[in-house]
Amino acid sequence: MLSLVMALVIVVLLYNFIEYKESARATAWSGIIDKKISEVIVFADEEIPVDSQFNILVTIKSFRTLFLQRLVDSEKKFSGAAKNKIRNLFKEYNLSDVAIRKLNQKKINLIAQGIRELAVMDQEEAVPMISLFLSHPSHQVYQEAQYAMVRLKGFDGLHFLDTFSSKISEWQQLQLLLSISSLPVDSDITIERWMGSANDSVVIFTLKLIKKFQLLSFYSKITELFNTSSDEIKVKGIQTLMSLDNPETVAYLSTIYKDQPEEVRIEILRVIKVSKDNSCTGLLKHELLEGNTSGIKVNAAQGLYSLGHQGYLSELARREDLSEELIQIVKYALQEKVC
Repeated sequence: MLSLVMALVIVVLLYNFIEYKESARATAWSGIIDKKISEVIVFADEEIPVDSQFNILVTIKSFRTLFLQRLVDSEKKFSGAAKNKIRNLFKEYNLSDVAIRKLNQKKINLIAQGIRELAVMDQEEAVPMISLFLSHPSHQVYQEAQYAMVRLKGFDGLHFLDTFSSKISEWQQLQLLLSISSLPVDSDITIERWMGSANDSVVIFTLKLIKKFQLLSFYSKITELFNTSSDEIKVKGIQTLMSLDNPETVAYLSTIYKDQPEEVRIEILRVIKVSKDNSCTGLLKHELLEGNTSGIKVNAAQGLYSLGHQGYLSELARREDLSEELIQIVKYALQEKVC
């Protein structure tokens, strides 16, 4: 029994010693790599002396893996010429093989990491390999592949949306939008196709794309969404229409109001409040008195307050024939304390 305990102690000590050595080595290597990166960024090529130690280390597989990791981390901190020099280091030492090897691994995190590294280092020649992961069962992998495609190819990298059936998360939509800096001249055909997608998240992303680039030509296409689309798409459609700054939008929304479900009606009331369009006063008064839910009434009251009808609301607050709930809603809109 004692010998078994001693053996376990020795194993633990050996493990800790190995871990310590690896940690110490990684720390030392990180210092060497960071020095190399700093020299490349600060000095011209002809001013950098030959570093024989670095050239030996860079042949070691684990050093190359750490080197690539440090380059990717550094790339985020710089822009312009410095960023280009970091990418040149990547090419000079042929670190693409390190990232590509990760694509052949079974571990999800390594595959995603390899895709990210190739994208960050602008390896457009890796697009065919990365595109194979757009249908990967792991959301971590296919989301990384989506982002990489857009980063490397811009708008053209979004063509996976043509057949994409899974939900695109809000975070992923934001990442994709941030990666699109311009649209090709023939983008309208593609965008219109996405507007008709059976995938709600694709339609919602497309609406955000229209909003970002102020694609006024899609105004009528957006209005068509209110006939058959989901509530979420309709709400996003309202927000997109308002962003396009068409003076007829509020009037249009008031005409379709009665045919919409509650969530969409509430969104219409919210935009009326923000627009301060007095042509909708009648609708707001009707919904305050006759609305079938508290949410509708609250937003109608707030809309009336925003449009400057405090006097009307004050009169309602003094009426004794109205329900206690309605009085409280009106007082809330008037920013009075409800007792």
